[in-house]
Amino acid sequence: MPPSTEPKRLSPAERAAQGKAARAAVPRASHAVFDPPADRPDPVALLEEQGRSRVPELVPLRYGRMLASPFSYYRGAALPMAADLAATPASGLTVQACGDAHLSNFGMYASPERKLLFDVNDFDETLPGPWEWDVKRLAASLEVAARDNGFGRKDRRQTVLAAAGRYRTAMRQLAGLNNLDTWYIDVDVQEFQREFTGQMNARQRRAMEAAMAKARAHDSKQALDKLCRVQDGQPRIVADPPLVVPIMDLLPGQIDRAGMETDLHALVGGYRRTLQSDRRVLLEQYDFADMARKVVGVGSVGTRCWIILMLGRDGNDPLFLQVKEAQASVLSPYLGASEYANQGERVVAGQRLMQAASDIFLGWQRTTGLDGRYRDFYVRQLRDWKFSFPIEAMAPEGLRLYAAVCGGTLARAHARSGDRIAIAAYLGSSDVFDQAIADFAAAYAGQNQRDYDALAQAAASGRVTAERGV
Repeated sequence: MPPSTEPKRLSPAERAAQGKAARAAVPRASHAVFDPPADRPDPVALLEEQGRSRVPELVPLRYGRMLASPFSYYRGAALPMAADLAATPASGLTVQACGDAHLSNFGMYASPERKLLFDVNDFDETLPGPWEWDVKRLAASLEVAARDNGFGRKDRRQTVLAAAGRYRTAMRQLAGLNNLDTWYIDVDVQEFQREFTGQMNARQRRAMEAAMAKARAHDSKQALDKLCRVQDGQPRIVADPPLVVPIMDLLPGQIDRAGMETDLHALVGGYRRTLQSDRRVLLEQYDFADMARKVVGVGSVGTRCWIILMLGRDGNDPLFLQVKEAQASVLSPYLGASEYANQGERVVAGQRLMQAASDIFLGWQRTTGLDGRYRDFYVRQLRDWKFSFPIEAMAPEGLRLYAAVCGGTLARAHARSGDRIAIAAYLGSSDVFDQAIADFAAAYAGQNQRDYDALAQAAASGRVTAERGV
């Protein structure tokens, strides 16, 4: 028998030794440093360059939403931060990174088994990369949000320490599990509620109950009631420009509904092939009813995003799909191009790898847009118990608890693809890493404020156009 060409699999002890060895090259305390170079790229120029690939009339909405607050700016500034993170220390241990792991990109959604889960829920920028980048993106978002909420320095630091500390302790717990146990772990919201109810006061418990009720109400039926009205006996998406624009309003007189439906059948047909066979059968039980362009989020504003209304057995059996443009990850200039030629497939593959369970209709497609150019998209349900917590309403103790949950959730997501044993050994049992991350978050929040001010000045001078309040 010829000798095996498979690489030797390291033992747990050898993997732990690798993690500890990484400390010598990249001390944990070094993660405290944020020292931007004198030639740091102009953040406004980076945003302008990013905007050139987006729908021109929507870019001012993006700037307007980013200028709502420093935290809103932070949500839209994944590209400038990626450039900054590329110059920070990294241990050399990689994972499937989210790429935009700020605290508002965590939330609740439904599993295929109809459990309410809490997880990372945005993967537009996902790419294999340093685990530290996601941790720093999360930590700095907490510091920025806490400043926006008017928290004092001590409360802000305790919030960031809660996230970093929980990431470290969760990763160490995960390092002790076998592979299957690590893979099957999820954050069931009801179990979380039972576990942490003793740490919540009465107001927080009521807020949690309300959030769970709202999440379960966010489904295609609710979207039908909110976004549609009956016209000529059929539900149609109601125009609310510029946020929601039906396809027939975008190109009036240039397309007919029959031709559009033919094109949509081709689009859905290609997307359907990316689903599991049982889910293709389910999708085939729905027919196209209407389509509209919809503005979503902060950082995503200006990308081409569509909602498609499909109907099943009758007009009260809706399925809303979101078809969202996938461009190259903001991490790719610093980490290299994705292994996937289709950026939609990149997003889907990263989501499936990081999430404990994913939308049953999650898939991808490449198709021509209204401008005749080929673009990559990923597809998912518009609403399936999806809900993000209102960060601006949180008091210090509530945000600390939320920060800890996000930190632990991120560790679980990273452990599915990265070497959890080596990362846990690198992190160690002390709080050296936690304190360093808190220092970094405070320093980066200051940079974020300066970048926010720079965008505000660019808007005031007319360099960019910002449409606020939309």
